[in-house]
Amino acid sequence: MSRSRQPPLVTGISPNEGIPWTKVTIRGENLGTGPTDLIGLTICGHNCLLTAEWMSASKIVCRVGQAKNDKGDIIVTTKSGGRGTSTVSFKLLKPEKIGILDQSAVWVDEMNYYDMRTDRNKGIPPLSLRPANPLGIEIENKFSQKDLEMLFHGMSADFTSENFSAAWYLIENHSNTSFEQLKMAVTNLKRQANKKSEGSLAYVKGGLSTFFEAQDALSAIHQKLEADGTEKVEGSMTQKLENVLNRASNTADTLFQEVLGRKDKADSTRNALNVLQRFKFLFNLPLNIERNIQKGDYDVVINDYEKAKSLFGKTEVQVFKKYYAEVETRIEALRELLLDKLLETPSTLHDQKRYIRYLSDLHASGDPAWQCIGAQHKWILQLMHSCKEGYVKDLKGNPGLHSPMLDLDNDTRPSVLGHLSQTASLKRGSSFQSGRDDTWRYKTPHRVAFVEKLTKLVLSQLPNFWKLWISYVNGSLFSETAEKSGQIERSKNVRQRQNDFKKMIQEVMHSLVKLTRGALLPLSIRDGEAKQYGGWEVKCELSGQWLAHAIQTVRLTHESLTALEIPNDLLQTIQDLILDLRVRCVMATLQHTAEEIKRLAEKEDWIVDNEGLTSLPCQFEQCIVCSLQSLKGVLECKPGEASVFQQPKTQEEVCQLSINIMQVFIYCLEQLSTKPDADIDTTHLSVDVSSPDLFGSIHEDFSLTSEQRLLIVLSNCCYLERHTFLNIAEHFEKHNFQGIEKITQVSMASLKELDQRLFENYIELKADPIVGSLEPGIYAGYFDWKDCLPPTGVRNYLKEALVNIIAVHAEVFTISKELVPRVLSKVIEAVSEELSRLMQCVSSFSKNGALQARLEICALRDTVAVYLTPESKSSFKQALEALPQLSSGADKKLLEELLNKFKSSMHLQLTCFQAASSTMMKT
Repeated sequence: MSRSRQPPLVTGISPNEGIPWTKVTIRGENLGTGPTDLIGLTICGHNCLLTAEWMSASKIVCRVGQAKNDKGDIIVTTKSGGRGTSTVSFKLLKPEKIGILDQSAVWVDEMNYYDMRTDRNKGIPPLSLRPANPLGIEIENKFSQKDLEMLFHGMSADFTSENFSAAWYLIENHSNTSFEQLKMAVTNLKRQANKKSEGSLAYVKGGLSTFFEAQDALSAIHQKLEADGTEKVEGSMTQKLENVLNRASNTADTLFQEVLGRKDKADSTRNALNVLQRFKFLFNLPLNIERNIQKGDYDVVINDYEKAKSLFGKTEVQVFKKYYAEVETRIEALRELLLDKLLETPSTLHDQKRYIRYLSDLHASGDPAWQCIGAQHKWILQLMHSCKEGYVKDLKGNPGLHSPMLDLDNDTRPSVLGHLSQTASLKRGSSFQSGRDDTWRYKTPHRVAFVEKLTKLVLSQLPNFWKLWISYVNGSLFSETAEKSGQIERSKNVRQRQNDFKKMIQEVMHSLVKLTRGALLPLSIRDGEAKQYGGWEVKCELSGQWLAHAIQTVRLTHESLTALEIPNDLLQTIQDLILDLRVRCVMATLQHTAEEIKRLAEKEDWIVDNEGLTSLPCQFEQCIVCSLQSLKGVLECKPGEASVFQQPKTQEEVCQLSINIMQVFIYCLEQLSTKPDADIDTTHLSVDVSSPDLFGSIHEDFSLTSEQRLLIVLSNCCYLERHTFLNIAEHFEKHNFQGIEKITQVSMASLKELDQRLFENYIELKADPIVGSLEPGIYAGYFDWKDCLPPTGVRNYLKEALVNIIAVHAEVFTISKELVPRVLSKVIEAVSEELSRLMQCVSSFSKNGALQARLEICALRDTVAVYLTPESKSSFKQALEALPQLSSGADKKLLEELLNKFKSSMHLQLTCFQAASSTMMKT
């Protein structure tokens, strides 16, 4: 319950010690706004409010009352600030014994001194009970009272006390008295005791003659009266006196009858007025009760009623009974009024406590506090369902407002929400700064806005509801009188009501969770509950970003409820809701990520960097990293929360979605590699400036061919295998994903399969034309190995094949240097295999034919030696073995000369192979 002012703080008291009824001045801060604001003041545990005089907000004057504690704090309680604290304390001293005739500034409790005056047998006057000096010698006080109290614990120096200690009295009053003086004191004390023992007997002896004289006078009067009665016939003297008195009385009545009548009437009137004046409190009470009820002064009404009840509750006087019955009628009407106000909603916790205390003081029937708790419970449930109905109605009436307002599915950039602040409001992330920063707050989906409103509503109502129950349990709702009188009965009620209240809290938590599930997780509620808790009729699912926002909202709600010290078993349903929301958020984010990655193919610009890569792998990795970053808060386990991946089913689904993301991207690469030329809108190709422009034809109007696209995709595949997929696996592991090994294994297998398929397609496109041109080139012009001229050099078909291989080298080198060895090795394998087949198909060679064939095979082998593989080396070896061996040294010399001539004439063309050789040597 919030207060308008700080609690009172006492910082000083003057004096800081004294006996009971000492007047003190209290100083401090926030001691109240006025006399009516001051509702409590205790010093050493004693209530001093009756003597308190409020001077200002920093000063109060009062008197210290009788207290049980010797030392204690000064506690001030005000309406505006509540119960305060104290930085100082007051020490209560025991009052000194004051003589009966001594002057005193305060009232003395005489019962402490005259506890023997009821003993009437001794006949001792009260003033003689405590003589100032019973020993009759001089008194000297030199010892401290505190030291003597510690020495004689439980004893007293007062000789009228039951615990009187003679040693204490002598030490305190006669510590320096000599033994002789003490002997004299004993004699004096015995003399006083003897005087007291004589008592009333001595008093009677002194006045014995007086008693005899009175007896004689009474006897003479008696004898005279008897003589008058026997000697006189007129009657006795007493009879005559009676007659005289009767006549005087009749005469007086005749003379004063009218006066006496008026006097009797005046006395009656006076007595009636006295009764009215004396009991005007009761007679005016019904009207005063109505006036105070209208003004709202219920405290005054209750105090007056308690006073009237104590004075006239059991009266037998009819007029008092009549007026007291009127008072009870007014009080019953007040009880009904207060009960109506108590059950009225909405109301503050302060008002509820106030009305409950009033009803408790008025001894209302039933249990108003429990009735208030029940009404508040129904009010909270009603508010929650009304909130849902309002948002559903607004959604159906304004469907355009709910269209995926900030559902960022159409955003082609990596979509990541910023961090959530402590107030659970979304802040824009870096990827949302343009285009939507000014309007995003007005586009919150209805379901998310409903959850925010619902949790805010619960947090505004449930704390007061819980505090009301705590006050009901500990009895602070009731006044001190009602608490004492109904403590036993209320303790029984609390035990009976505890289970009922637990069911109320469970019902509130159940409604909160079900309504949230109906809005955010409609598939998690049963069909029978869909109408009560659902009814949103929304086709599109919430994005992961909004689910993350909703999770943060529910988490803050759980933290706030936990701070109220509500038992964890009552909040378990909220924990289960948070776990389900986290799982759904992960699933939705991964599905959304897969959709974004599908659109990455549209972003491919085919711009190649120095490493033969486009921006596509980086965009793919960045997209996944951003998605995982948006899940960081969702995956993080708050206190008491379980891991998202604790269920095997969830692990399997997340693993499959992760694999699907990888395979979607692999499919994008495959689509890009097989896209027809007409679908490629590429007008430029960026190349490494250090790469030789072998053709001189790469210019601004360069258009990519299908072979070049294949090379670019192959280069991206290599980078994905060596870097991107491994980096993504690390990010998965960093965010505690399960099944990372399976994700990596399946993704790598799919990637390698695509890479191999694309590589084979490219080799087929490039190697088949070169291989196919060998046989026609060898036998061009009806060339015959059996009948040919002596060789003069390498023929053109081989030069043409080398030029085609160089063209492949140039094309691959332009895209990616790292692909050159892999591609050329396969091309040369195909060429060497075809050349070996052609040589083995020749039936016989002439000397010149064998020399010509060996020249061409050796020229090709030596030229591409850098890219030879065991397969190509074997093919060249088989081709040479099919030829006749050189028999003369002249043939060998001629072969060597022709080879050198070929290498010299083709030096410029063969430079690419030499550069590759030097590069490979360095590496």
